Amino acid sequence: MHNDLNLLQNTLKSTLNFTDYFCSMFFLQTTAAWFSGIEPADRKLFFLVNNRMANNFFDTVMPFLRESSVWVPLYLFLLVFALVNFGKRAWWWILFAVCTAAICDLVSSRLIKDHIFRLRPCNNPDMAAYIRVLVNYRPQSSSFTSSHATNHFGMAMFIVMTLKTFTGRWVNLFFLWAAMICFAQVYVGVHYPFDVVSGALLGCLLGYIIALFFNNYAGLVSLQNKSA
Repeated sequence: MHNDLNLLQNTLKSTLNFTDYFCSMFFLQTTAAWFSGIEPADRKLFFLVNNRMANNFFDTVMPFLRESSVWVPLYLFLLVFALVNFGKRAWWWILFAVCTAAICDLVSSRLIKDHIFRLRPCNNPDMAAYIRVLVNYRPQSSSFTSSHATNHFGMAMFIVMTLKTFTGRWVNLFFLWAAMICFAQVYVGVHYPFDVVSGALLGCLLGYIIALFFNNYAGLVSLQNKSA
């Protein structure tokens, strides 16, 4: 009986390993063929940003724009803004904002990048002679999708949808903020344009869903009405 159970377990493991292998190979071949179809246009756009738009000002500014530490003052401003204007109700907004960033990063960095691999332009030997890499560290993870784009556009969408009632049109500048970071990712040579556009669309979708849930069930307006 014990031997039969061991045989069954080994059979199941072999079957699952074969299934995982088959699915992975099929997925890799499919995505590789798909990426090869957009590669020529994507490379042209990449070289347009990375080479033809190059200038000393961008060379100085763009590497810093993509660093999260640069935006700590902005995050502190949002924290203070929420606490000053919404009091205890702000903690719900802060919690959902943190969840938005975490979910966006989880989906892009783990769910997608772990299953869809695309070589980053900065690591592509075929492009080494033509590319300008303006960062000291070259990430080894998949180029698709850009987690910077997903995270920042997810946050921008969440912020705009949850605060526009209280702030007016200026809050839409957060989309420009996210777009600048996406542009910087291409300019410094770590992503293709398609990577950041896909990441931006994914981030907008996730940010929209989370903001919609927040506004309907725990939003600042709803909490304000409850406390009135």
